Amino acid sequence: MGLLDRFVPQRPVRPPHAQGKSVSVPAPAPRADVRLPEEKTAAPAPAPEEPAPSAAGGVLGRLKDAREAFARKDPAGAVAIYEEVLAVAGDRADVLVSISGELTANGCPRQVIDLVAPHYDAQRHGPATGFSLLQAYIAVREPEPAQHVLDLLYALNRPDLQERLFGFSNVIADMISLGADGTPPGASPEAGSAAGGPPDAAQPRKIEMASISKPIWFYGLEDMGGLLPSKAENLRRVAFAQLAVPGLADFAEVMKRPEEELGRLSRGIPLWLAETLSFSTSWTGIAAVATLRREHYGLFNAEWTHDNVRQLVETSGDGFDYVFTGALWHKDEAFELLLNLWEVKKFRMRKTFTLRWTPATADKALAEFYAQWRAFMEFKAFPVGEGMAYEPPQNLLDYIEALGACLTLFLVEKQVLPPAQALVPAELAARLGAGAAQSDVASLLTLSLHARARRLALPGFESLPPLATTTAVDQARQIVSS
Repeated sequence: MGLLDRFVPQRPVRPPHAQGKSVSVPAPAPRADVRLPEEKTAAPAPAPEEPAPSAAGGVLGRLKDAREAFARKDPAGAVAIYEEVLAVAGDRADVLVSISGELTANGCPRQVIDLVAPHYDAQRHGPATGFSLLQAYIAVREPEPAQHVLDLLYALNRPDLQERLFGFSNVIADMISLGADGTPPGASPEAGSAAGGPPDAAQPRKIEMASISKPIWFYGLEDMGGLLPSKAENLRRVAFAQLAVPGLADFAEVMKRPEEELGRLSRGIPLWLAETLSFSTSWTGIAAVATLRREHYGLFNAEWTHDNVRQLVETSGDGFDYVFTGALWHKDEAFELLLNLWEVKKFRMRKTFTLRWTPATADKALAEFYAQWRAFMEFKAFPVGEGMAYEPPQNLLDYIEALGACLTLFLVEKQVLPPAQALVPAELAARLGAGAAQSDVASLLTLSLHARARRLALPGFESLPPLATTTAVDQARQIVSS
């Protein structure tokens, strides 16, 4: 199977609650901590104090010991500590969140189920642990208990959780319909395109990840000196994975469309962040985007798990130190972004960014996030004269979308995507052009987008908008027009 194949639905799936259907699952086993009514004839004896785990520091100290065990590559030792802690503090919400989170980050879905599920109560312990359980049941492909946890989370009636729950609902429904091996009952795996050739019914259909290691507007300008700075060896490497789009209705059909806003943003945001690090003195980055080769883009309908990150790292051969994954939602004209940073050495999540914007607040919100993200990454620019000064334009949302659109034309020219996918909305090109003169990078992206569109005979790209009047832009204009 290809990378993250289980996130590629074989048919459009709607959430069970949207279909008006229910999924029958076994009733959960009785909880061991259910208490009988107290007798009225005698006063209850004082409850003994919670015994502290044996090591110094109590419960929190033992949780720290477990993290250190994972750092020593001793998962069995960490699990033994968790069993000890859960025996005395298994009803504490903070304990369940910590244990389920660490086990998830360290790729132990079965242990999340075995250790945490018997203690979990959604009303008392909240949604965070529930999401870890959902991911664990999906990882081991057990849809019925996953559906039970999903129902518990829906029962919390938290509007802020709805979009994430829709995404998990689609994945679970897909698992139920396809069966444990990922194929429809009585059917063989769906055929598709073989790498490097036309669709072939004998070849399995798989997602491939294309790595974009330079700014997308730089391809075609490689011979132009002075654009990108020369970098030292052994810099820290980070990958920006294409964002998931959970909860998307008619997911399989949307994935086949040539161009649409959410897909462009799911690819454009990683491209934007990766190109920023092209101008950093201490980082180098790539954007990883999904394609079904010679067919269309790939999309992900659920957030990446520890195993997905590990598979990207192990199959890329690029020696990443960190990986950014995330998800993007769009509802009622508002967008929400979740961005997670994974440390590859320990395969654990280290940082989460969240962002929300509407059309009226997009550029301001994205600029504030960008400043926060650059500060966290300790971004340091090269001295003047070593590469072009990098500063994105003020119309950030237009710029990010245009990065995604330019990627499409680039992949069509490279025959990774078919010509039918080459489509750039005229209004998007106009929006980018309106801010093209604000910065060199916006001008270079405009030049690249127009040059590729003209080579592919796309309408609406006959004349260039005003561009920045700098030496770099003038040289690039001459190259792309020659």
